[in-house]
Amino acid sequence: MPEVQLIARYTIAPGNEDAVLDLLAPLVEASRAEPGCLSYDAYRRFSDARSVVLLERYASREALEAHRASPHFRTLVLEGIVPLLEERTVEEIEVRPSPTST
Repeated sequence: MPEVQLIARYTIAPGNEDAVLDLLAPLVEASRAEPGCLSYDAYRRFSDARSVVLLERYASREALEAHRASPHFRTLVLEGIVPLLEERTVEEIEVRPSPTST
């Protein structure tokens, strides 16, 4: 079963930078604790304080769906962060295992 890599790009609406950053820390912590989460990191662009990238990796599509159904996703992302954004894009990428050399 392939893993799933997500690249979420946020452009924070002017004046909401601190509020979004305050919500990202508990989001990262809660998401990393999920059984199917392989990695979850948030980065802020040096050249644009309103630009944030989240790199997320899940063991399966089911693990991603469990993340999206979690209370912390609903409260921190959908109800907390999304209303404070100017723009949000999410790319889902299927990750196939690399062939091993024998």
